[in-house]
Amino acid sequence: MKTSNALLFILVLLYINASTQWPTHTVCKEDNLEIYYKSCDPQQDFALSIDHCPDIATHTFNIRAAAVLRHSIKELYVKLNMIVNGRTVLTYSETLCGPGHSKLIFCGKKKGEHLSYEGPVTLGIKEIPQGDYTISAKLTNQDHVIVACADFTVKNYLDYY
Repeated sequence: MKTSNALLFILVLLYINASTQWPTHTVCKEDNLEIYYKSCDPQQDFALSIDHCPDIATHTFNIRAAAVLRHSIKELYVKLNMIVNGRTVLTYSETLCGPGHSKLIFCGKKKGEHLSYEGPVTLGIKEIPQGDYTISAKLTNQDHVIVACADFTVKNYLDYY
């Protein structure tokens, strides 16, 4: 009995490790705005939710995000790509944690620690671009290792005028 339980456990672990596709999660789905995300890190998914979808474009909104760190964060870099029809049309990168400056409360967290944030976020933009596109977001640490990675699919048909 112990041998069959151990074999079943090993098979489950192998199946989980063989699966590199995470499910697509719905962040918001309103009449004219849909946002989905999927982790592009083959070893880890994460949780993200937004309180009130219509506030995303013009207001401060509350989010909840959580993950378990697989790598320590002494330095943290973000790179965002906006992809339309398979082409990168906009790229943005920034240092979020680094020597002498830390913009986030989780700078300095260690491998294995639970990373979570619940609170307000302001995008600082007047409107979300209309249309269907992907925002690819990648967070890397001081060793250039992926800390978190996600592809966000945006379908925006909001009329701002």
